[in-house]
Amino acid sequence: MSNSDNTTSKRKALTARNFPSAKEDARSAVPPPADYAGPNSAYRLAFTDNDFLLREELRPVRMQLELLKPELVMQEQDVKSTIVIFGSARIKSEDEARTLLAEAQAGGDASTIKRAEMQLKMSRYYEEARRFAALVSTASAQRDNPIYVVTGGGPGIMEAGNRGAYEAGMRSIGLNIVLPHEQQPNPYITPELCFQFHYFALRKMHFLMRSVALACFPGGFGTLDELFETLTLVQTGKSRHRPVLLFGKDFWQRLLDFELLVETGMISRGDEKLFHFVETAEEGWALLEREYDMNPGATSAP
Repeated sequence: MSNSDNTTSKRKALTARNFPSAKEDARSAVPPPADYAGPNSAYRLAFTDNDFLLREELRPVRMQLELLKPELVMQEQDVKSTIVIFGSARIKSEDEARTLLAEAQAGGDASTIKRAEMQLKMSRYYEEARRFAALVSTASAQRDNPIYVVTGGGPGIMEAGNRGAYEAGMRSIGLNIVLPHEQQPNPYITPELCFQFHYFALRKMHFLMRSVALACFPGGFGTLDELFETLTLVQTGKSRHRPVLLFGKDFWQRLLDFELLVETGMISRGDEKLFHFVETAEEGWALLEREYDMNPGATSAP
């Protein structure tokens, strides 16, 4: 062994682990003795015992793990800034909506045709979300600190967001949630940034932890829940101000009478300025450019 190799070996000895890692312990665990190999045996390492980890009393531990896993992975993947895209899982792409309308027209049922016509009308939001995500990804790709698109990871508007980033050659994030009807992740999410959540609250926290803006497209209860939690956190000062873009002024004004909230004192005059109505991807991006320094060489988080 050369002197340099000997020196390196000595230095490593100074910093060597004193104990095996948990991964090493789990891999090297010897099979339990026959008398303790049954299903009711407690002879298992606690952190490899799924039955133990899934006990009711371990919920706080599971919540902590659900907070930590995405946080640590995104740190490792160098994700610092995101733009969140919310919207309905039920909105179809234009191509799919046209196919469904053709099938409905062939079937001849009036109510089915009417529903398919509405799906085609709403499909413009899928295409706008797709274009917005592509615009965000392309414009920020040359930044020293890129801005990544993050969605709920499912179909509809979420798929459109991940798809736009994918088609622009950029990574994107999906924060899926376990649902009774089993929401599958869409195929456009970067695999190492595709997460699954059990707790809605922790999922919503991760949506906002790195976000510099929120783009909200038409949606139902889930979208409204996510939108109003964001607005509440900003309104109450629990979260820093960030641009909130509502795509589709006619939809949002018909759905929500913000002026009524002001007139009745339910919100303060000025709270309605916590969000901005936009119609197109370009309009949304222009607003973000006015809010932040989006120059390609920018190094700090917006």
